[in-house]
Amino acid sequence: MKYARLTKEQFEELQQEFINFLASQSITGDEWEDIKINKPEVAEQELDVFSDLVWEGVLNKAEFLEHFSPNQIYLFKITELTINLIAVEVKNDAIDVTTRHGYAWLQQNLMDDRVNLYTSSKNISDDRNKDLFALIQQGAVITKGELYGFFEKHLNL
Repeated sequence: MKYARLTKEQFEELQQEFINFLASQSITGDEWEDIKINKPEVAEQELDVFSDLVWEGVLNKAEFLEHFSPNQIYLFKITELTINLIAVEVKNDAIDVTTRHGYAWLQQNLMDDRVNLYTSSKNISDDRNKDLFALIQQGAVITKGELYGFFEKHLNL
């Protein structure tokens, strides 16, 4: 398995896609039930293969990621060749940007001396999706990039 197995909830959301996946391998519903009971290791492999296919599809489309921690925000823009980062660091222990109040404070105090903005860029490795998945495993989420766009304009990048 290249990525991670989907959760039970994710499988439930993708039930029709999973049925289609099994059908593409000529596995009927009855056969699937039999496999789950009599060949659980084969069933596990099918779940893993399907999970990887879903992850590949999602990661192939991902262009922006965000990761919030109490005093930092990491905004990533993924291009063909690079992962570009805009980092926002709040040096005020009383502020937690993961809360509504803390985020509002940041919005109102963006130019405050206790707010630092950094940018960085690194080349994508030979396995782009593995790079993105590593960021997701560390807590990043895929977004549409509105926040990255806001800071990109603010920093005149």
